[in-house]
Amino acid sequence: MAGCSSAYRHLQKTRANPACVLQFKPRFERALYNTQVDVIGKHLSGILLMKVMPDNSTRLVFSNEIGFKFFDFEFAANGDFKVYYILKQMDKKAVIKTLRKDFELVLMQRLDTANAFVLTDQNALYYGFPQKKGAFYYITDSSCKRLLRMEKSSNRKAFVEAVMENYSEGMPDTIGITHTNFNFTIGLKKLKQ
Repeated sequence: MAGCSSAYRHLQKTRANPACVLQFKPRFERALYNTQVDVIGKHLSGILLMKVMPDNSTRLVFSNEIGFKFFDFEFAANGDFKVYYILKQMDKKAVIKTLRKDFELVLMQRLDTANAFVLTDQNALYYGFPQKKGAFYYITDSSCKRLLRMEKSSNRKAFVEAVMENYSEGMPDTIGITHTNFNFTIGLKKLKQ
């Protein structure tokens, strides 16, 4: 049954330092991104502010171009998550959980290198970080010099794929998040400040 087999079954375990991927962790002091969100036939656009607060938590505030807020989230340094505000139409447990996990993947939170593992297909390294359900994978070239993509997966397959490209001073210029199991994409392009 090919439908039940793992998309990762062809990969081989290898010895590599999982901490290598931490070099790609975005360092947002304060960044503004032009943001496009498409979800099940609906389109939202606006500005996403990512800011590191004095307590080392990261705040994400997404609002439209005239300042109407969609959400305001906090990712604490210890892994805690807090919703300061979310638009009533978006205030659903599944929506909040999906956004939280998507941004945890991109912000590279909850990466326990002690429990991590590394797989390879000879062309790329798959740095796996187990989560409560499935794993976060950070896929690099074979020398861990370039981040190719990120995946949030079940035990069988990736259901979220993300990219971060064109780093400058520790911040990616472009971030893309795509869900493979339903029509949901988030596109971020850094604004010049």
